[in-house]
Amino acid sequence: MRIGVDVGGTNTDAVLMDGSAILASTKQPTTADVGSGVAAAIAAVLTQGGVVAQAVRSVMVGTTHFTNALVERKRLEPVGVLRLASPSGEALPPLTGWPADLAACVNGAIFLLPGGYEVDGREIAPFDAARVRAAAEALKTRGIKAVAVTSAFAPVNATMEERAAAIVREVHPDAIVTRSNAIGRIGFIERENAAILNAALSPLAASVVGSFERALRDLGIAAPLYISQNDGTLISATDAATHPVLTIGSGPTNSMRGAAFLTGVQDAMVMDVGGTTTDIGVLANGFPRESAIAVDIGGVRTNFRMPDILAIGLGGGTCVHLDPELYGARTLAGDLFRVGPDSVGYRILEEAMLFGGNTLTTSDVAVAAGKAAFGDRGRLPAMSPATIATLWDRFQAMLEDGVDRMKTTRGDVTILAVGGGSFLVADTLKGAARVVRPPHAAVANAVGAAIAQVGAQAEQIVAYDHTPRAVAIEKMRADVTARVVAAGGDPRTIQIVEVDEVFLSYLPGRAAQLRVRAVGDLAAEPRGDAVSNPSALAQHAH
Repeated sequence: MRIGVDVGGTNTDAVLMDGSAILASTKQPTTADVGSGVAAAIAAVLTQGGVVAQAVRSVMVGTTHFTNALVERKRLEPVGVLRLASPSGEALPPLTGWPADLAACVNGAIFLLPGGYEVDGREIAPFDAARVRAAAEALKTRGIKAVAVTSAFAPVNATMEERAAAIVREVHPDAIVTRSNAIGRIGFIERENAAILNAALSPLAASVVGSFERALRDLGIAAPLYISQNDGTLISATDAATHPVLTIGSGPTNSMRGAAFLTGVQDAMVMDVGGTTTDIGVLANGFPRESAIAVDIGGVRTNFRMPDILAIGLGGGTCVHLDPELYGARTLAGDLFRVGPDSVGYRILEEAMLFGGNTLTTSDVAVAAGKAAFGDRGRLPAMSPATIATLWDRFQAMLEDGVDRMKTTRGDVTILAVGGGSFLVADTLKGAARVVRPPHAAVANAVGAAIAQVGAQAEQIVAYDHTPRAVAIEKMRADVTARVVAAGGDPRTIQIVEVDEVFLSYLPGRAAQLRVRAVGDLAAEPRGDAVSNPSALAQHAH
């Protein structure tokens, strides 16, 4: 028995699952304090399913809080940056290219220190423990607790970052230290950016994860808590609190994994329609296609694992700007109305016309067009059929453009429509072979969290002249498998889902950048007395 929760900006969705059976689901308003909204959602599915709290064996949560914090520039901690790359690494100082407002929020102090490695492992300059200690003393004096330690080619050799982090923790015990090699890939600037963002989010992450844990305790749930990662797998709550950037893309990822589970379709394009945006992504073998380029997060280029997602400004609460005098017009020219990008978001129940508000939204248009049935249709303005059809066609054109932008091959694709606003997706779209609407589509994100597996990834530059290719790959397979087991995975279910090999022609000999990823189910735990109301369970299971 497990619970999946997805905390969005508008709604907190939850599902209660027993094996592959969905026993209960709910949508609850997201609350400012996070925890009470999560508690309300979990309590609702427990009551629906007739299940006692003690029967829950695991809870999986996905959240958009960290993304929102970066976008809104709120609750970010000033960061002390220790860059170990001098003298060659001083040309572009940290925070170069960042949006000025975001840089102002996170720039606590910057220290350019000797150290780092070349791509072949040679030192750029010797590690200077005294200067690192002095930097740590300065951060302690200034009260800067979030620290990012970066070193050139740390994924090749992480020794200097580890030594620097140990010194900072010794001198400044209250510091929360992020090492770049635990976050990003080979590219130095993008990896450093990711480490700085992670450090800036760490205090918020500790608070958010703590609120999740308190919510579970208040409900009497003693089950372990897991947080969804960007690649559709899980990490422990402790790891999420120290590595929040690894969870930034978990919202759309959960929806995509949930869509695959609910439909049984492993290769498709997913449209997750929320209250503000539609996130379009691609499933490959049941997992989200990973972005192959540097990902822009809040205006900052990063290179940690992120799904390849296109977000367009069309959701159930998106505002439709239309001259009221044209409501009864027989037709609309394209320049007489505008769709979004603003949205009423969580205020839809107060501001949309269907619910007595004064703002025309996409939901109002969908109900007027007969594509959805909720709210009070009598509150809608008098719009002509031509007006309604023109607006509806504009919605579909936006979605069809998104399909074209996400395609990488010719031919039509299968579309999986999920999310609370999935009624905005027509049954036929240009470029779509078919549109599939699974059961429980509105809570696919929570389903994706509930069925998520434990994952691990290893990346390394390997010289095949010294280590045979087969030996190197097998060693990394064993490494990621051990990491999955250590994270709570069942050894019997572990699969290697990706082996990526890129040969590096600029290095002497036969060198390659090797990346291996593995996933596995959570290890099963003994089942307890799961049901306080057996008839309710039988009814839901049926």
